[in-house]
Amino acid sequence: MITSQRFAGQRFAVLGLARSGLASVESLLAGGADVTVWDNREEARAALADRTTVADPLTFDLAGFAGVVVSPGVPLNRHPIATHAAACDVPVIGDIELFAAIRADLPPHRVVGITGTNGKSTTTALIHHLCLAAGIPARLGGNIGLPVLGEAALPAGGVYVLELSSYQIDLTHSLDCDVAVLINLSPDHLDRYDGFAGYAAAKARLFAMQRDDRHAVFGRGDADTLAIAQRVAAARAPGLVQTPDPAALTGQADWPSLQGPHNLQNAAVAIAVAQALGIAEAVWRPALASFVGLAHRMERVAEADGVLFVNDSKATNAASTAPALAAYPRIHWICGGLPKSDNLDECAPAFGHVVAAYVIGEAGPLFAEILRPHMPVTRSEMLCDAVRQAMAAAQPGDVIMLSPACASFDQFRDFEARGEAFREIVTTLIADRDTPCSAIPGLDDLNRGND
Repeated sequence: MITSQRFAGQRFAVLGLARSGLASVESLLAGGADVTVWDNREEARAALADRTTVADPLTFDLAGFAGVVVSPGVPLNRHPIATHAAACDVPVIGDIELFAAIRADLPPHRVVGITGTNGKSTTTALIHHLCLAAGIPARLGGNIGLPVLGEAALPAGGVYVLELSSYQIDLTHSLDCDVAVLINLSPDHLDRYDGFAGYAAAKARLFAMQRDDRHAVFGRGDADTLAIAQRVAAARAPGLVQTPDPAALTGQADWPSLQGPHNLQNAAVAIAVAQALGIAEAVWRPALASFVGLAHRMERVAEADGVLFVNDSKATNAASTAPALAAYPRIHWICGGLPKSDNLDECAPAFGHVVAAYVIGEAGPLFAEILRPHMPVTRSEMLCDAVRQAMAAAQPGDVIMLSPACASFDQFRDFEARGEAFREIVTTLIADRDTPCSAIPGLDDLNRGND
């Protein structure tokens, strides 16, 4: 784990004991801090009761505490911890800020921070892959699901590659990235911000925390991202701010896990970062071909009878589904779930790529109404039925893609469970198309149903 004795004797409260919270607790304890913890789950509190003080930080005076470490999922615009901590003059921070605070105690290293509305995880994993291909020690961390404090510290010369959500940036105040990245911006998480402008400003803080001699890389797919790039470039020396042009990049046909225009932009951004880190084309170009994409993000799960099956369960809004639909010319599109909006406007430019749609979940009736003027639609309701129906209709050369444009919580516990269910259904039905959905192993464990 990553820790520092500079925490010794300091008092911290940790609110939320999921992955990042637990990593924060362990790092702080190992560094000699006095830690008070709280979580709504009794079992999470009980697991730490013998090594920490268990108390809700809202119920006592926080004066004298060095910080309140909160989970990124805590809505600072609504949760009373923000007001309570401010009244006690105590900062509300996250695990990324703890990491930033102890960087000086680690062997010399560099940090790449990646944010954006869509494509963060793929781009983060790709940059990590390019570092390893170049022989550079590297660690993945952050929003990708790996708390950075839970990782082993890198040797000198290593690179920490951090995916950063806007929520994590909100809780970070001193992370000076050697290379900071903003891939794109589109409306998302607006319940946490004062409109889209507030959300964009949260992303832009990643660059405000950098020194002016650091590198910055921006996607060029939307005007809002380019506007931030222009503001950052105005304060930095020529060459430090890059907006790489995906159209200038050749060879995408040779990168099986990086198909589609969105992945071409992800690759262009990752290459610009690699170049800022000193990685030569002779290294990064073959590494693009060997990159294996992340699970649930345009994941190629199977191919049978000339039909490719793609799991894009991570696409939980229309903006993230749109580039997936643009990636292949003939798609049987499985979509639906718990809707985040009442339209699919971002997807409309790619409707011509869709052979047929199969709608599932709570959004099914709404999506059917939206899509019927543009394509054949089947009201499948359940994921297994949608896969079976798509398999019956697909021809060689077609793609059957789960790209829901919705959250998963109406039928599944999370997008990972939804993607795993898709993978299990596909594997089973390829082996025997007559298998009843009720007989598919493990499906009941992945499906929330009405629990």
